[in-house]
Amino acid sequence: MHPDRDFDVRGLPPNEADLAKDLELDVLLQAMAGGDQFLYAVGRCGLHSCLASPAEIVYRQHILADCIARPGVVRDLYQVAAAAVSGEKKLFGWLFVHNSPDSILRRAREAMELFVATLRRLRDITDAHAAGFRSEGFTRFFSMLDGELDDDYFADMQAHLSELAFRQGMLISAKLGQGSKGVGHTLRRQPGQGWRDRITGKNRSGYSFVVPPQDENGFGALADLESLALNDTANALAQSVDHIRSFFQMLCAELGFYIGCLNLRQRMTAAGAPFCFPVPAGTAQASLRARGLYDPCLALTLGTRAVGNDLDADGKELIMITGANQGGKSTFLRSLGLAQLMMQAGMFVAAGEFTATTCTGLYTHYKREEDATMEKGKLEEELARMSGIADQITAGSLLLCNESFASTNEREGSEIARQVIHALTEAGIRVAFVTHLYDLAKRSHAENAGTALFLRAERRPDGQRTFRLLEGEPLPTSYGQDLYQQVFGTAYETSRA
Repeated sequence: MHPDRDFDVRGLPPNEADLAKDLELDVLLQAMAGGDQFLYAVGRCGLHSCLASPAEIVYRQHILADCIARPGVVRDLYQVAAAAVSGEKKLFGWLFVHNSPDSILRRAREAMELFVATLRRLRDITDAHAAGFRSEGFTRFFSMLDGELDDDYFADMQAHLSELAFRQGMLISAKLGQGSKGVGHTLRRQPGQGWRDRITGKNRSGYSFVVPPQDENGFGALADLESLALNDTANALAQSVDHIRSFFQMLCAELGFYIGCLNLRQRMTAAGAPFCFPVPAGTAQASLRARGLYDPCLALTLGTRAVGNDLDADGKELIMITGANQGGKSTFLRSLGLAQLMMQAGMFVAAGEFTATTCTGLYTHYKREEDATMEKGKLEEELARMSGIADQITAGSLLLCNESFASTNEREGSEIARQVIHALTEAGIRVAFVTHLYDLAKRSHAENAGTALFLRAERRPDGQRTFRLLEGEPLPTSYGQDLYQQVFGTAYETSRA
């Protein structure tokens, strides 16, 4: 996921709940998960990566391209890692595990045997398929497996695990301490013996004794001696198991994100929805261009291709969207937010072409339903949410506003929105604003003609919506009479004094 650090599977932005609601991220994440809650959680974190460096984005895109080219191998790698994690959990999941050195060592040894077998499977996949991968991430991953999981590694691991089974008993040394008590109990390696020596008992020296079967105290004392000797070895092996478990868990998480992308691609392909790898631009360039940009969540919901829109907003700090009711304005705004989010996650985006400057953060301010607790009015609630965004947002961010401040009268709402937009754009924040407030749109068009892009939802003369947005100055009507006629079946007539 990153060239120089592990994937943060717990990192979510503070405004994640608003983004999820306003951009309908659950639809996207459900498609990525395919019913798997782990993939849902990993996809959720990955989607909010917000990679700021174009180089990091391209690094992840190349890995995803490898996954698309060889999905079967990537799914096999994921299944191997997932089997290791789940298998280790099941190993002693039904037993009450004592914390004695003997039980810790036994459990760690059996877990390590499972992990070693799984590492062998990873090595087999590496030998068979590594040459077919081209991305830096996979090349480095396979090179690491090839270099560290060689035959000598597996031979040494097998020898150590076999020795820790203590089939020939334990060899323990100790010294006499104060009060003739044993100190410095140490587990020793068994001396090398041939098969004749093991049968005849040669090379054995010293005194011996046998604990009678009925001597419970004797067995307890012997167990105490074993625990003293095994403590350091058990802890060392348990730490090794923790290390390898962490490797498999991280491998599961990182591959899980790419598996989610493959699942999403499969769903989008089935719906006939096109996608592309976007071109990320650095913050020095105010780029934002798209061809055939559409809302992937809408395409997934409908199961068919959605209407796409073109966008050329290079150098524009404000994008204001007006036009006919139900003309596709909110859908376009959502498609823009999703494309930015998916690009900065290193994913493909729902468009024929997409180029954009990376943003330092993505924020949304959409209209909400009336407060059910009646503690705040709609305008107060909108202002409170905007104040919260202002506390978090930084220069280089992208803010999407959908019908903000329309809860009051047009004059007041337009003035509030105008001042908010002015303050944000002055601070270096790009704003995309959908509105029916004509006074706001008209004044913005007059004041920001060179630094703003004005889009208008297309309406044909017969009232038909094409769901395409075309460049054009705001109009004083949103053609609400079309909806009136559609609902009531009669033309809307205004009364005259």
